[in-house]
Amino acid sequence: MFNDIGPLELVTIIVLAVLVFGPDKLPKVIQDVTRTIRKIREFSESAKQDIRTELGPEFKDFEFEDLNPKTFIRKQLDNEDLGLKEIRNGFDLKKEMAEVTDAVHSRDGQAPSSSPGGRIDMTKKPDDSGRGAPPPFDADAT
Repeated sequence: MFNDIGPLELVTIIVLAVLVFGPDKLPKVIQDVTRTIRKIREFSESAKQDIRTELGPEFKDFEFEDLNPKTFIRKQLDNEDLGLKEIRNGFDLKKEMAEVTDAVHSRDGQAPSSSPGGRIDMTKKPDDSGRGAPPPFDADAT
């Protein structure tokens, strides 16, 4: 529940609790908070059990954690029936991006003209192929 609270944050919370409630009332406040958390957990477990009984036997393996989108996607990607592992393992994004980059840079057999800093010069006048000039600005497209 509190997986992302570090030791410094925990010490800060304890110091603030002592300052706000005082050392005399702090044990009673902690008891009240733990009792409330326990009641909330019991209520949620009872609600989950009621939903499972209402859904019937065809949903006996239903888990509420599967409603979390990350858990659902992770479970579906690990499913062997869909064959997604072969697709995922057969796709190399770095290789694909390198091929696209090479294809773009070697279009028409010419490398793009660049300035001394290695940047493409967009202020160059267009030649016969129309390369080197910035594209026309279209205010409606933005």
